[in-house]
Amino acid sequence: MVVERDRLSQKSSLCFQYITYRYRTVHDIKRYSTVKVSVRKMKAFLWGLLALVPILKAQVPHWGPCPEPATQPAFNLKKFMGRWFEIAKLPAQFERGRCIETNFTLMLDGSARVVGSEILKGELKTIEGTAVVEDKRNPAKLGISFSYVLPYTPYWILSTDYENSALVYSCTDVLRLFHVDFAWILGRTRSLPAATIDHGKEVFTNNNIDVSRMILSRQQGCDKDL
Repeated sequence: MVVERDRLSQKSSLCFQYITYRYRTVHDIKRYSTVKVSVRKMKAFLWGLLALVPILKAQVPHWGPCPEPATQPAFNLKKFMGRWFEIAKLPAQFERGRCIETNFTLMLDGSARVVGSEILKGELKTIEGTAVVEDKRNPAKLGISFSYVLPYTPYWILSTDYENSALVYSCTDVLRLFHVDFAWILGRTRSLPAATIDHGKEVFTNNNIDVSRMILSRQQGCDKDL
């Protein structure tokens, strides 16, 4: 497993070197007749690459484009609002604390205010962002951004009953060469039955999402520390 991970990391590094060489500047891009993208799109693309660099250091990249999992049918954004606790996840560099939770509040323009929090080194840390429905034909495909300068990150609701649990998936690929993904099992309470967690993992697996590295989140002793 370690050898395979090192091999993937090495290949990912080579991919980034190739991309950096091939698309050094916006002026270089214009010389390639086969690349028909605007300056604005290229800037967003480069920002996306920069955003992926720290992520790749912590995540295991997978070759090929992102999978296309089925999402929650007839998703109701309003019913999804409220407080969700992180029950299990694929390890993520940006989530290093415990007692992780996310609170969604519906806004008048149809977007949602997103406030994430965790306890890290004894202190409560929070971050605020915005969630939007990126595909009106499939409202379960949300996008979340915690910065004005970065594009929205996929935040797809694969399954939820709105009252107990939810399965969330996020994936970003680079030129369809490789992808980095994240997966979460969320609950309305700080714990879920083992059977619910196992079923969630099965849903991910059936959608070609590797959750063999999924770990349980730490939700013990949170209320007394908040």
